[in-house]
Amino acid sequence: MHKDDGYAEEPPAPGSVSQALRRVLGLVVSGEATNRAEIARRSGLARSTVGQQVDHLVGTGILQEVESRRSVRGRPPRVLTISPQAGTVVVADVDTAASHVAIADLTRRLIAQSTVDIRIDAGPQAVLDAVTERLRELLEKHHRDPDRVREVVIGLPGPVDFQQGCAVQPTGMPGWDGYPVADHLRTRFRAPAVVDNDVNLMALGEAVQGGAETPLLCIKISTGIGSGLITATGQVYRGADGAAGDIGHIRAVGGGSVLCVCGNIGCVGAIASHRAVLRGLGIPESTDDDLLYGTRVLAERIANSDPTALHAVRQAATEIGEVVAMLVHMFNPRSVILAGPLSELRDDLVSAVRAAVYQRALPLATRKLTITATQLKGSSGLHGGIALATQDVFGPAGIARLLADAPGAGV
Repeated sequence: MHKDDGYAEEPPAPGSVSQALRRVLGLVVSGEATNRAEIARRSGLARSTVGQQVDHLVGTGILQEVESRRSVRGRPPRVLTISPQAGTVVVADVDTAASHVAIADLTRRLIAQSTVDIRIDAGPQAVLDAVTERLRELLEKHHRDPDRVREVVIGLPGPVDFQQGCAVQPTGMPGWDGYPVADHLRTRFRAPAVVDNDVNLMALGEAVQGGAETPLLCIKISTGIGSGLITATGQVYRGADGAAGDIGHIRAVGGGSVLCVCGNIGCVGAIASHRAVLRGLGIPESTDDDLLYGTRVLAERIANSDPTALHAVRQAATEIGEVVAMLVHMFNPRSVILAGPLSELRDDLVSAVRAAVYQRALPLATRKLTITATQLKGSSGLHGGIALATQDVFGPAGIARLLADAPGAGV
């Protein structure tokens, strides 16, 4: 596939890729088969057909065939895996104060990550240009061919139209409403681009990298409060229009008359978010020199067992726990993962949320439920983006693009 003028040519229709080739690659990608004999047995294809397809995939650099590291007598068996040089996916997790970026190969191996210190209110063009520049630097530094970027995934901290690839009326994000983020990135990287809500990616990351059981509910407590839901089959649940999970605007039990940025009063995000806790304690969220100033000050006060700070965090956790209890009844998840700055402050937040959920929810919904803080810290969104990208790359249309873009032989 030749690339010019910033755009990739349309890939061949998925139906033009042979069913045998797609079947062989699918078995290796899923891990169901690791050698030619297993592929033949599981696919029902003739050994000669399997051999032809495997040779083609190895020749184009999509698969590699290497000797197994298992200790066996005689000649070590040869196994098939995705080639580390088959391509790269690039991911960005945009947050209010900074953006985290990463590159990975198609085996989901994280190659490198970095942080871009730019506020989201700088506007979409400035943020996306800064993110693109850093990602290109990582590609160059780690000798990854920019023309073999297979997919770009970006997470945004606001409502997202997944199909159109843009944010929809996000709060605190001037200039982002309707901005064609996916088109912008598609042009810069000459590869398919996907835009999703940041908490959806965090939830997916917790499921695939953190090992949390599904169904899974991830709650991000940051500038606002949002959630992502992973179904029992490992898919992100986005709802009819991509608005699923925007729980920060549910009215809180103790919301009173507190005004929310959405214009309503009493939203849980207005009284229990990280920003709301800082505001209630009189701690500036950031300074000109330190974008994370408020987080550090609050962490110090919690570490020193400051009673006012402890009370504020526990009160916020109780309000969040009331909403989580409702979600537990609605979705019956197996895991609830708490993420964001407040979740990293000792165990006070997690304990208070857990107490509220177990008090309010019925035993059937909680008897096998686990509620924990994230173990991935700030990387869950990146891992989720990598997982989403590789899922797309190895879907029918993605496989067609892979094969169309592969060189005749070698990598």
